[in-house]
Amino acid sequence: MRHDGREVSPDGRWQWLDLRLVPAAAAVWAVSLAAPFLAPWPLLAGTVAALGAAVCVRRWSAPGVTTLLAALAALALTCGTAAVRGAAREASPLREWADAHRAVTVDLRLEGDPHLLTGSGRPRIVADATVTALHEEHQVQHLEAPVLLFAPAEGWRELPPGQPVRARVVAAPPRAGDDVVAVLSARGPPDRVGEPGSWQRMAGGLRDGLTDAAARTLDPRPGGLLPGLVVGDTRRMDPVLVEDFRQAGLSHLTAVSGANVAIVIAAVLWPLRRRAVDRRVQAAVAAVALVCFVVLARPEPSVLRAAAMGAVTLLALASGRARVAVPALAAAVCVLLQLDPGLARDPGFALSVLATAAIVLLAPTWSRRLRERGWPPLVADALAVSAAAGLATAPLVAALSGTVSLVSLPANLLAAPAVAPATVLGLLATVVGAVSTPAGDLLVWCAGWPTRWLVLVAERAAQLPDAVAGWPAGAGGAALLSLLLAAVGWALWRFRRLRPLAVAALVGLVVIGWPVRQVVRGWPLPDTVVVACDVGQGDALVLPTGAEGEAVLVDAGPDVAAVDRCLEVLGVDRLPLVLLSHLDADHVGGLSGALEGRDVGTVATGALSPADDRAGAVDTLISRAGAERIRLAPGDTREVGAVVLDVLAPEPARATAAVEANDLSLVVRATVRGLRVLLTGDLGAEAEARLRTGGVDLRADVLKVPHHGSADADPGFLAATGARTALISVGADNTYGHPARSLLETLARAGMRVHRTDQQGDLAVVGSADEWGVAARGRAVR
Repeated sequence: MRHDGREVSPDGRWQWLDLRLVPAAAAVWAVSLAAPFLAPWPLLAGTVAALGAAVCVRRWSAPGVTTLLAALAALALTCGTAAVRGAAREASPLREWADAHRAVTVDLRLEGDPHLLTGSGRPRIVADATVTALHEEHQVQHLEAPVLLFAPAEGWRELPPGQPVRARVVAAPPRAGDDVVAVLSARGPPDRVGEPGSWQRMAGGLRDGLTDAAARTLDPRPGGLLPGLVVGDTRRMDPVLVEDFRQAGLSHLTAVSGANVAIVIAAVLWPLRRRAVDRRVQAAVAAVALVCFVVLARPEPSVLRAAAMGAVTLLALASGRARVAVPALAAAVCVLLQLDPGLARDPGFALSVLATAAIVLLAPTWSRRLRERGWPPLVADALAVSAAAGLATAPLVAALSGTVSLVSLPANLLAAPAVAPATVLGLLATVVGAVSTPAGDLLVWCAGWPTRWLVLVAERAAQLPDAVAGWPAGAGGAALLSLLLAAVGWALWRFRRLRPLAVAALVGLVVIGWPVRQVVRGWPLPDTVVVACDVGQGDALVLPTGAEGEAVLVDAGPDVAAVDRCLEVLGVDRLPLVLLSHLDADHVGGLSGALEGRDVGTVATGALSPADDRAGAVDTLISRAGAERIRLAPGDTREVGAVVLDVLAPEPARATAAVEANDLSLVVRATVRGLRVLLTGDLGAEAEARLRTGGVDLRADVLKVPHHGSADADPGFLAATGARTALISVGADNTYGHPARSLLETLARAGMRVHRTDQQGDLAVVGSADEWGVAARGRAVR
């Protein structure tokens, strides 16, 4: 290693590993992480200290002075800009309204696409926005204040970035560490007060054209994926498919990434390189293409970081020195964090930097070694890039998600050949479709073939048992996986005789260990009566009917992946009857995950309030699954195999606009082999007391505790069930305080033994009226 950071391998092939800007990038990242937690004056002090240190260091003549000076300069600049930003946030007129939690009318524009939130109640979105004006009585105060916006999905979700709107909002102060002036909560839809810029309107029209062409030409799944793959538009992507891509380790394909940028640059430069056009001209053309692509895909954080990674390639191309990629990457990190310090806390940004660094530093050497051993160049490059990026990002992915994908590498290798054709054809369709609709549709049809392959790979990889393994989350989990990967890699590199043993162990694990695990996993248990699925803060209960692969589902939880996982593990592929207690998102948000890919008969609800406008969206999902929705009333009985269902509430006459949806929950007693299970939805104390005093027979052996263990409960109702066991379906670390301590004490006084999904995972009641018990599977991997 030379003093300027260059490294030359013995064979002369690995040169100019210039690390001089890496400390500067690390300093910028560290300050950007800490700055939101600091007042402006410590940051200004940091600026002065860094400048003073730079003056002193400048007089030195020791090796590494240049690197240290660059780090100190970056530290001073970052501290200074962070201090200015912090002072501007504190002095913003909006901060006074936020500190008082007051309602105010504002003009604002969205800085990115709104993201749909999951949870109970009506659908809501969250989006980054900038407030441009405050309206106080007859005065208007203009400003530029970054905010975090929460709002109803209706009227907000379809807004394009850059759209100026006016809305009445409630302002609140941000949490410590947030780099926004305020958190705004809108109660209703906005009023449009202008139009986005011309570039944004043009880009929006092109994106909409591709989305519409894909919907016309392709099946729903590939038709929803293609716009996401090409321009990051995932509005029409099947949520179940999104989860399949996540479990398969392919989620980077559903958002614009550095791979998209590399493909665009390669496609633009291909004809120029064939004609040996000057390298600087190539870089200029590629830069124009890059800017146009960023505008088309919208300059959101994921797009900007992808463009920065593309700029690294451009710099290497313009200089004619491919080995400048490392300092270019470090410079890109510095510039991006100066423009948007919030990226320092964005996991996607960290993953992108790690993956790019691994590809630059490791993949070329690994690919060359594979080619030297006779591997075809394309296969060697694909394997080296996928392995380098996957191994570099695995510890951070494990820290964030608590999981390790075991199918990510093979899935990425299988997907790699289809990504470039789908992206290039999709981009051509976007541009050509604006001029000729038939020609654009033809290109979309062509792009559909590689897109279908990507869908197939994701579906099959996600369906494999144990495709995702649990791992300790947090910094400890990341450190543990890093040490494990490093130890294994060093051992295989240092002791060549271990390599055949490692291959044999891997083959044995796949050929013998994995099949044996599927046979002896012991779930579902024989004679299962009901399973309370661990779906987070929501309800999803499964009652096997006795027929192979068949069950009744009661509610579907808040998330498509969680309920789909539970049903898949139980081997359920037929749902002759689905009961929805009510239409809050924590009970129906995962409905598409339950219905997708399964034979569905009838979906039933109780009486719904005439003010509940969510039935239309639910009916659309049901009809798409080839099923129909019916309404059940007290006194109705349904028998499905071994499961007998008696409807106890709600009375249709109670379904008025003034009644809360929770109090109209469908209450059903399920009886299986004589064992009675009372399913109660999200009933509150008032509705529970009404049932108790109304003479309804509430007796049961097992009680599904209402409303995830809310304190809003009637003790008399709970005691009247006479249940010996209480199941609470509740999310770990939820913000509602569920289950309430008072409720747990009431259940204990009633003689019930409590089982909770947040502590025990999936819960199964097993047996019959003569003898039964409860088994727990353990917390789910999500």
